[in-house]
Amino acid sequence: MIDRVGLAAFLRRRRESLQPEDVGLPRGQRRRTTGLRREEVATLCHMSTDYYSRIERERGPQPSEQMIASIAQGLHLSLDERDHLFRLAGHQPPARGAASEHVSPGLLRILDRLDDTPAEVVTELGETLRQTPLGVALTGDLTRYTGPARSLGYRWFTDPETRARYATQDHALLGRLFASGLRSLTALRGPGSRAAHLAELLLPQSEEFRTLWESHEVGVRPHEVKHFVHPELGTLELSCQSLLDPDQSHRLLVYTAAPGSESHEKLQLLSVIGSQALV
Repeated sequence: MIDRVGLAAFLRRRRESLQPEDVGLPRGQRRRTTGLRREEVATLCHMSTDYYSRIERERGPQPSEQMIASIAQGLHLSLDERDHLFRLAGHQPPARGAASEHVSPGLLRILDRLDDTPAEVVTELGETLRQTPLGVALTGDLTRYTGPARSLGYRWFTDPETRARYATQDHALLGRLFASGLRSLTALRGPGSRAAHLAELLLPQSEEFRTLWESHEVGVRPHEVKHFVHPELGTLELSCQSLLDPDQSHRLLVYTAAPGSESHEKLQLLSVIGSQALV
């Protein structure tokens, strides 16, 4: 059962404890509000200000699990805080660990500060949970996919447009990398896991995947330098640095170019062009 009083009080306290810079928002001038404004939280949570305000005022229908998950992520809650929020709203908290899609506050704080760099947070299956604006400009909105296609490894073997975003010289290694990673995850998570399900889906769909899968290759490592192909700027040579959240099996991937290089100049152009060509 929903605890409206406790839910409203908890949300108000969390909202008031956050500053705009904590969540990647500009502070602006003549700010008098303690913490975040309700409209700012609503924007972060991808919902209307009216809907969020009613929850804080102990009104409206019981929020769905999806809405509560959005609020927990928008307010940068820890896992313990997220679980508490779910219980206040009358729901059972989602699973933790590799199956969780709740990005930790630490990774979010870093991501929010990378406004001039392509970056993304991904699951162990290569599902993009969050991107910086420049990340969207580089590869398109990768959070829009649903079902098995959320996994980059799945799309690699089923979607020609995904391959077109990477230089041909990297294709052979990437195919080995995705097949190898999926085999390792299947062994780690078990035959009933999502990784095993993706493999089962790919085997009848892709001859390339079947060949790589039958090789039983594991431990393939990616090159530090990746070659992305942008429809307007051409090839960008970017180094990829990775930061792991071991509790959630999420990785923050940050893509940078060597200063003074042609790719560095293209990244600067990309920040001007934006994501118009890839929306």
